Amino acid sequence: MDENQWLAERFDEQRAHLRAVAYRMLGSLAEADDAVQDTWVRVSRAGTDGVENLGGWMTTVLARVCLNVLRARRTHREQAAGVHVPDPVVSPEGALGPDEEAELADSVGLALLVVLDTMGPAERLAFVLHDMFGLPFEDIAGLVGRSPAAARQLASRARRRVKGADLRPPDADLARQREVVDAFFAAARGGDFDALVAVLDPDVVLRADFGDWRPGESRVLRGAQTVAGQAISFAMPHAQLHPALVNGAAGVVVTVGGRPFSIMGFTVVDGRIVEIDAISGPERVRRIAADLLG
Repeated sequence: MDENQWLAERFDEQRAHLRAVAYRMLGSLAEADDAVQDTWVRVSRAGTDGVENLGGWMTTVLARVCLNVLRARRTHREQAAGVHVPDPVVSPEGALGPDEEAELADSVGLALLVVLDTMGPAERLAFVLHDMFGLPFEDIAGLVGRSPAAARQLASRARRRVKGADLRPPDADLARQREVVDAFFAAARGGDFDALVAVLDPDVVLRADFGDWRPGESRVLRGAQTVAGQAISFAMPHAQLHPALVNGAAGVVVTVGGRPFSIMGFTVVDGRIVEIDAISGPERVRRIAADLLG
């Protein structure tokens, strides 16, 4: 076996880990895949002379790629109007084992990704690499061009943001989550305002991201009565609801006339919906939910 083939096999062994890091860093499935591919190009060109920890080295190469993406993206996001919901991971119900479902929901819930999107590039990198993947601050310092103490402060500041967001863990029982989500849609389609309010937390947050498809409709709504009114006014009786796991929690993919329309992720806590994250737009939904829609 020549060195290139050996390195390609080692990279394939790390691919799932690298994609997990990139997804948490970028919140975009397509950009995560591109970052992993870019990392392979850089790793294959550099060679492994003097590398003692192959996995750690590949992770730091990937982190540099992601940091560049975040810095370039930040300017665009600041100029763009509207609401952005990160790409969710959509999978058919029953496709993951219970342990995998719990791990996915805890580590990359959409609510956490939304908070990560509010961080600066260096802050996000420090938090993801240290708090999620255990990379030492000595390694992170070189990536962000600061001292280990400064890198520690970046992660600490990010940690305060996450804590301040009061991200409550979703109910562990997926079947119970599904019952609440089904009740939400039944009430919305039936125009039952009181039943809708009953399944919504008083401080529920709805984020609707229509992207470039219908940018004027992107919005954030807060409060049970406001969200209930919106749900009833936008209920589509002819839409098809496809139950799915959205970042490990109960959600749906919505199609209209067989065409992709939206993805909705729900955070259910103590039997009530505390967050709804919705992405709409045929092309984006088709790309993200390809495994479910076939």
